Amino acid sequence: MTTARRRSYGVKGAPYAFLLPATILFALFFALPIGYAVWLSLHKVQVKGLGLGSGARSEVWAGFENYADALTDSELLDGALRVLGYGAIVVPVMLGLALVFALMLDSDKVRLAPFTRLAIFLPYAIPGVVAALLWGFLYLPDVSPFYFVLETLGLPQPDLLDGGGLYAALSNIAVWGGTGFNMIVIYTSLQAIPVEVYEAAELDGATPLQIALRIKIPMVAPSLVLTFFFSIIATLQVFSEPTTLKPLTNSVSTTWSPLMKVHRDAFGEGDIYSAAAGAVIIAVATLVLSFGFLRAANSRQKQEAAR
Repeated sequence: MTTARRRSYGVKGAPYAFLLPATILFALFFALPIGYAVWLSLHKVQVKGLGLGSGARSEVWAGFENYADALTDSELLDGALRVLGYGAIVVPVMLGLALVFALMLDSDKVRLAPFTRLAIFLPYAIPGVVAALLWGFLYLPDVSPFYFVLETLGLPQPDLLDGGGLYAALSNIAVWGGTGFNMIVIYTSLQAIPVEVYEAAELDGATPLQIALRIKIPMVAPSLVLTFFFSIIATLQVFSEPTTLKPLTNSVSTTWSPLMKVHRDAFGEGDIYSAAAGAVIIAVATLVLSFGFLRAANSRQKQEAAR
């Protein structure tokens, strides 16, 4: 083999060599666990007799039995409904605040913009468990300074760890922690808009509000779609907030969200097969909802572009 041919093979193989480490990590820590979860979801444990002694318990093929049990499980369905209610509060409030903050920071009249950006983004850097613990103690009437102020002023003291207040409490934690990230995404998109567009609008007599509503928001629509996509995924996978608040209130059960039920089945009851089926169902539901939203958003953008 000539030197030129060896060099040619080396150049052609270079991309695959660079991709190899990432491919190995993807296979070991992503594809393999997913495949193992699917395999577990299609099996179950068969107990013979009293289940004592060697060979009394064996793993057998179950087909879609675990999926049928999961889809007819009232605890999983109730948890899904609670998550939908939770998401109906979190997603619009969080994205609305992120958009408003991004528009405010993009204004020429804002002062201390770098400090303000950091202050809004900082809660995102705090781990979810730490944030839930922080807010959880602020929700407790015995230790919360908010309840002390309300009691001093003679104002009503709502119970945020029970009933409908629990949704507001959990949503507040998510909004507080996620608004900063979404704000940065939208703000970065605003910074990419050419200044000439704003100058032309000002020459036409557009007010700052009109520029924001008719120019800025439509031009950052892809970023809004992206943040909405991430928010849907995070909402469907809510776990740390209710799990952290559970020791503080009896209103949060071990099956408050679908992921909490999966965790209880796997580590509380030791039924990893049913837990795997539930996890696969959650993953498929997340994929379907996310893909459906992206298809709808892309279709709408194409229709608007064709007009």
